[in-house]
Amino acid sequence: MRSFRLSMVPTGWILALGLFLNGCANTSNDPTGNWTPEKIYSEARDEVNAGAWDKAIAYYEKLEGRAAGTVLAQQAQIDKAYAQYKTGNKILAIATLDRFIRLHPTSPAIDYALYLKGIVNFNDNLGLFSFLTRQDLSERDQKAAKDSYQAFQELNQRFPDSKYSPEARQRMTHIVNSLAAYEVHVARYYAQRGAHVAAINRAQQAIADYQGVPAMEEALAILVSSYDAMGMTALRDDAKRILSINYPDSVYLKPTAAVNSKSWWRLR
Repeated sequence: MRSFRLSMVPTGWILALGLFLNGCANTSNDPTGNWTPEKIYSEARDEVNAGAWDKAIAYYEKLEGRAAGTVLAQQAQIDKAYAQYKTGNKILAIATLDRFIRLHPTSPAIDYALYLKGIVNFNDNLGLFSFLTRQDLSERDQKAAKDSYQAFQELNQRFPDSKYSPEARQRMTHIVNSLAAYEVHVARYYAQRGAHVAAINRAQQAIADYQGVPAMEEALAILVSSYDAMGMTALRDDAKRILSINYPDSVYLKPTAAVNSKSWWRLR
């Protein structure tokens, strides 16, 4: 009677048997093993509607693997990025969106991907309130705001007629205004503490980088005040002239009662 020897079984059969057994084990442990891609996507959407973002992400990841190369897999990738954003994991959300944009440059969802990338980096206050409590705005917050602006800008340049573009333009305006206001907040902070060179530098930077925004009025007023404090009368008068031309009704041009013998244009 012959004995069964493993060495007599062709290597290819062994590998095939192993893959088969492994597949059976995975199917028995994975409740989605026999689900169609459409079923997985439906379950993911149910979890989204229930606010169970982590569970939804798990379904989307399964779907990306099961339906690779299909439109449904692309949709899962986009939806996963949104779910990652909702869980507060902005880094993963951006990575997912960047991968989607790189792998599917002709996808009809590219405009939404750019819009969502802008939203993920968007911050309503951009750190301004942290500055008011005398905490410096971190470089990360500034970078996120600028990254958000760039994503919205690319959306508007590539897809000006996209349904997401009007809102993107509004958010771009908000970002510019907020970043300019932050620069002026910093300039004012320095001016009030007598660091006039630093105040001038920040005010000039704001004027150079952000044209036509509301914060420019105060930026010019800070220049007038700081130049005066440093005895630089020619530059003071030049800044005051520009302020009066651009903002003839500015509150900073109205005479007020002197405070501690300071000139009327000095900031209080």
